[in-house]
Amino acid sequence: MYFPYLRGRQFELIALRELLEGKRISEKVIPIIEPVKPSSTLLKTLETFVKNDREIAVVFNPTVGDFAKKLKEMREEDSKVANEMYDLLTQNDKVIKSYIMDRGILSEIKSEASKNKYLIINLNRDCLDDFLDAYEDTLPRFTLIPDDRAFRRVIPDSKVLFEDNFNKQSRNIDYIDNQDEFFSDSHLYYQNENYVGFADYSVVGEEFNESGFAPVAVAIHVVYFDKKKELRIHHFVSDSNEGIEDPGGKFGEALEKLVYWCDENNVQNTLGLQGFYDCYSSGKYPGLGTVKKYSIMHHIELVSNFLGGK
Repeated sequence: MYFPYLRGRQFELIALRELLEGKRISEKVIPIIEPVKPSSTLLKTLETFVKNDREIAVVFNPTVGDFAKKLKEMREEDSKVANEMYDLLTQNDKVIKSYIMDRGILSEIKSEASKNKYLIINLNRDCLDDFLDAYEDTLPRFTLIPDDRAFRRVIPDSKVLFEDNFNKQSRNIDYIDNQDEFFSDSHLYYQNENYVGFADYSVVGEEFNESGFAPVAVAIHVVYFDKKKELRIHHFVSDSNEGIEDPGGKFGEALEKLVYWCDENNVQNTLGLQGFYDCYSSGKYPGLGTVKKYSIMHHIELVSNFLGGK
């Protein structure tokens, strides 16, 4: 199974919703949302998954944004969005309750009768003993762990390999130095290594920045399968990178490279890739959020197709 881990920004949530509505994401994909803040977009995404009888995991103790505080404040103000979201999070079995393992939630997890239904993100070596304390008599439904033998040898079952496969650069222009690189082969070997699934941060990466900025260069990231069925990633970067002016023109330069390269290399068509092609045909610049949305959609659908044998 594949667990794409997303931070709950608007373009990430819309990516998941459009994939599901387009029937482009299989039951072998369970997205994990670490929400940044309560929003109507998050509520609509959760409702879409529930309506389609599909599972989605939501982190109840996120480390980014101020989701928990804002949700509490909005519920105190009797917000319809917040109240409906709270009901979905706490009462619907299609929403998998998830926690980032830390000492602050040890007692809460340990005392819960339904803790075996949780998804636990357990990446901190110093919290491994706390995890074993909380789960001394059972195990979570899924446990995301790093590629570390300390975790593998004490968590026998239901473990999910969690990696950050995106080699994020500090500036978009830096992708020019390494335009094509290895991304992942976990989809090929996770079962042989006794994992029930694999997880990653898609083409966004672990680093979180809540505020955006105007880039000097525009970069588009597209994953693809090579002849060995390993996932590689190609970075398409604009040419006119002297200042922050004309982001639409920069996008057009990167997009033209993408279209020609994908045609030449027979990259598998997906809903996300079709979004790029539609931009190329119309000449429209959709904004950087939508550019990231298309890249995420392409990646998730590509992996979903692989797991489904397409």
